[in-house]
Amino acid sequence: MELRDLKAFMTVVEYGSFTKAASESFVSQPSLSKSIKKLEDTLHVELLNRTTRNVELTDAGSIVYKQGQKIMRSVHDLHILLDDLLNIKTGSIKLGIPPLIGTLFFPEIARKFHKQYPEVHLELVERGAKTIGTLVENGDVDMGIVVIPTDERKFSVQSFVEDQFCVFINESHPLAQQEHILLQDLKNETFIIFTEEFTLHDYVIKSCKSVGFTPIIGYKSSQWDLIVELVSSNLGVTLLPYSIAAKQTNKNVKIIPLYNFDMPWRLGVITKKNTYQSFALKQLLNTIRTEEGSEN
Repeated sequence: MELRDLKAFMTVVEYGSFTKAASESFVSQPSLSKSIKKLEDTLHVELLNRTTRNVELTDAGSIVYKQGQKIMRSVHDLHILLDDLLNIKTGSIKLGIPPLIGTLFFPEIARKFHKQYPEVHLELVERGAKTIGTLVENGDVDMGIVVIPTDERKFSVQSFVEDQFCVFINESHPLAQQEHILLQDLKNETFIIFTEEFTLHDYVIKSCKSVGFTPIIGYKSSQWDLIVELVSSNLGVTLLPYSIAAKQTNKNVKIIPLYNFDMPWRLGVITKKNTYQSFALKQLLNTIRTEEGSEN
């Protein structure tokens, strides 16, 4: 069995179609089909159900895909181990980061790390925090930043940031002149929140329910700046971390602390337990630990 054929099979599965896989991997569809057929002939099984329009794994295909993930991870680790043996401070690190967290905290970390290790490439994989844990667990990224608590049976967790939430509200709103706002005062307001793949989606709903009401959801977005723009257009209110106050400059939006409400936003850096960590990854974790400590 050739790794090239296995990789072609996994690429098609991950992108969900031959067309997308060919486009993203810069390989023709006939070449992908040929590699997968060769892999099937080698293993004497059918990997894909070709009677449907979408890519659908057979039972054998599911087994090969899961084992293929382990094989690819082992190949990746082999290169890391050899580089570390030679004390080569190069390579790349894949980081799973929700877009909001990346915007708020990552640029300074990247700047400090690049200054010390300019030959190490940091590759960002931006997903909702709910998805990041799965990426770390599957070995698709080397580390991730998530909202904690998280499953410490699977992950090693390093505290990163703790923040409080504020109300982002249009300056013309009657509540915009107050120094503080009770969350229950927003029970009749339209909320603009993140989409379901983000933990902030659940956070807003859970927070509102904790004070006795289910929020009216008007809009959902995966981009914090769009959410702020919708607030600026007076289409609703939102809850966002206070850290974002320094990033947003829209004069039509007021940022007001919540009164008598303590439900902090805690972030942590996670890595998969019992997995080898490269020299570069250890140094990045140390940089993040130092950065977090400097802000306390």
